[in-house]
Amino acid sequence: MFVVSLTYLVDLSEVEIHLPAHITYLDAQYTAGHFLASGRKEPRTGGVILALADSREVLNDILNADPFKQNGIAHYDVTEFIPTKTAFELDFLNKA
Repeated sequence: MFVVSLTYLVDLSEVEIHLPAHITYLDAQYTAGHFLASGRKEPRTGGVILALADSREVLNDILNADPFKQNGIAHYDVTEFIPTKTAFELDFLNKA
């Protein structure tokens, strides 16, 4: 599992221009089963994505398809972690 932290590199007015394409991208990744949750940071300096992928390389390929990345809108910090304790509803994430 991965936590992806996006930090905007441009003004919010530029983010807004690319937001519809980014939302379409997110929808496709949810349908493919790659993303579990996503949303804006508060204050609105970027966003966070909880992602599932077989490897960091696979996730990089997925993230490279994001219009935000393709257009230089955001920087991506990725942290991999292995859930060992979760709420019941997220039990499928436990690897240990």
